[in-house]
Amino acid sequence: MAITSANQLELLQTAEAVAREKMIDPELVIEAMEDSLARAAKSRYGAEMDIRVSIDRKTGRATFTRVRTVVEEELLENYQAELTVKQAKQYLADPQIGDEIVDEVPPVDLGRIAAQSAKQVILQKVREAERDRQFEEFKDRKGSIINGMVKREEYGNIIVDIGRGEAILRRNEKIGRESYRPNDRIRCYIKDVRREPRGPQVFLSRTDPQFMAELFKMEVPEIYDGIIEIKACARDPGSRAKIAVISYDNSIDPVGACVGMRGSRVQAVVNELQGEKIDIIPWNEDQATFLVNALQPAEVSKVVIDEEAGKIEVVVPDEQLSLAIGRRGQNVRLASQLTGLDIDILTEAQESERRQAEFASRTGMFMEALDLDETFAQLLVAEGFTNLEEVAYVDLDELLVIDGVDEGTAEELQARARDYIEAQNAKALAAAKELGVEDALIDFEGLTPQMVEALAKDGVKTLEDFATCADWELAGGWTTVNGERVKDEGILEKFDVSLEEAQRLVMTARISLGWVDPAELEAEAEDDTAEDEEEV
Repeated sequence: MAITSANQLELLQTAEAVAREKMIDPELVIEAMEDSLARAAKSRYGAEMDIRVSIDRKTGRATFTRVRTVVEEELLENYQAELTVKQAKQYLADPQIGDEIVDEVPPVDLGRIAAQSAKQVILQKVREAERDRQFEEFKDRKGSIINGMVKREEYGNIIVDIGRGEAILRRNEKIGRESYRPNDRIRCYIKDVRREPRGPQVFLSRTDPQFMAELFKMEVPEIYDGIIEIKACARDPGSRAKIAVISYDNSIDPVGACVGMRGSRVQAVVNELQGEKIDIIPWNEDQATFLVNALQPAEVSKVVIDEEAGKIEVVVPDEQLSLAIGRRGQNVRLASQLTGLDIDILTEAQESERRQAEFASRTGMFMEALDLDETFAQLLVAEGFTNLEEVAYVDLDELLVIDGVDEGTAEELQARARDYIEAQNAKALAAAKELGVEDALIDFEGLTPQMVEALAKDGVKTLEDFATCADWELAGGWTTVNGERVKDEGILEKFDVSLEEAQRLVMTARISLGWVDPAELEAEAEDDTAEDEEEV
């Protein structure tokens, strides 16, 4: 096959045809042809030569040239493609480093092997251009719904024809009981679009919660127009889902708008999701109210929120427990995903037992520490006193409101509480010193003797040790392991030290040791404040 001896316009016609078929720029095809002809020419003239090919965009004439570059004498390595300034003087009047000497060489007739090689180069370039075109076309459609046609199945994954390319629906992104045959129509959510060295670049999903959200956007004009917003959604694909909505127009009911006349709108989404049952829930800024809504259809008696731990306790009537938890924990799991909180569900009986246990524990503590009879200790607990510090340092008036407590009794109570605390402090201090705690840590402001003792038992015995602690090591925290939140116990957690307080204590220790410059901290704080103001 001799490309150069063929009709010169044939190259341009071929480039146009390939570009039209693959929907890419003809210029890319011509550049691929130039590369392939240059590679074939190198196999004829020598691989070390710098052979370049230029195809005239109007006539189709291919020009073959040999290029030699002027380099410094000590850098001369390739005698076929480089030459020194001295050697270049016979070609150029005043040669400079980097100048190029271009000589036209006779065109090459491609043999069968060279023609095959050139064809492979062109195909490779065309494939790359096709992938780039597909990426550019779909990168901005990430997060939207697309309709396609099933082409084939590979190892459980579905290859989908999406018009100008192919996409993949992985088996773990399919709704459980779905099966597809070639030429079936399919609607999917574009979950990701990324560059891949080989294969599809568009990744689809039918299990993503946002697929359901986008379906509602298509079915409910108010969502599309922004009058109603989907604030959160959670799915157990193919089984059940919850979606939280809010209306910015008081005259429009968000739940009713999503359900539609006789359930027509929600039914269209349910049909697309293979019968998945959908609970539509009104969103509320108040976490407790939102959670009560999220646990529907179960009734909730009481909600207790622990914001620091990110946990929430829900008390339900005994007969509502199974409904609140749901089959295999489905209802509470979806409500947890919807609210972003860990939810513990208790029955009224369980909550009552726990409250009684706490009441008995505090009563016993007051009886032992303050040498009180059971009735008096119960009165203190009933009035909301939870620890000795509250009794010892509270205003006297708050003790006088207790039935049967006069000024003398109140003063005696406070004196006993202070004596007990001081005795406990002295005991903890002695234990800490016995463990080898340094005076700098004992005298550090913000740490009680009991805290110092707890630190010493954990190996923190110097101010330097304390300054290297992380805030969560002191106050405790939560980490996510395999999708589940796991509690990290803090050294000072039992003393109700918050993360912010722990951070402040550690930073104060670092400043006192000279590890941190307070001026730099102030500058960083000012910068953060300025950035926050700019964002607002």
